[in-house]
Amino acid sequence: MNTIFRAAEFSDIKQMQVVRHLVKENMLSSPDLVTDEDVAFYLNEKGKGWVCEVNGNVVGFSIIDLRDKSVWALFVNPEFAEKGIGKELHRQMINWYFEQTKNNVVLGTSKNTRAERFYQLQGWTSVGSYPNGEIKLEMSYHSWKQHSM
Repeated sequence: MNTIFRAAEFSDIKQMQVVRHLVKENMLSSPDLVTDEDVAFYLNEKGKGWVCEVNGNVVGFSIIDLRDKSVWALFVNPEFAEKGIGKELHRQMINWYFEQTKNNVVLGTSKNTRAERFYQLQGWTSVGSYPNGEIKLEMSYHSWKQHSM
């Protein structure tokens, strides 16, 4: 298996959307909610993204929003779950974020999911909830440095 992690490019968006729609948790109620233009805006204007390719196909991606200090996306094709892909995408994304700023970063995810457990294992702390019912998790520069050692 030839695995490559790299910065996301506009040409990756179609494959990123395929991965986004394959997930079993945190599914979109409608595929039209997140357009290719939305993804491009986050990649070009608001932050940065990464992809994992296996044998030339995108199987996972992450995007962080530097403006709003939040994780916008981290998804892995379920066929490639539990192989360290999400962890590496997360590591690259959070390292880059804290190279840009030392501000805390937040994210929202559904309660009692694999995603919630994943983020807690990466050092995220629950700090409340959003109006939509998702839990709000936060990571500080200090806690990331401690966790990543």
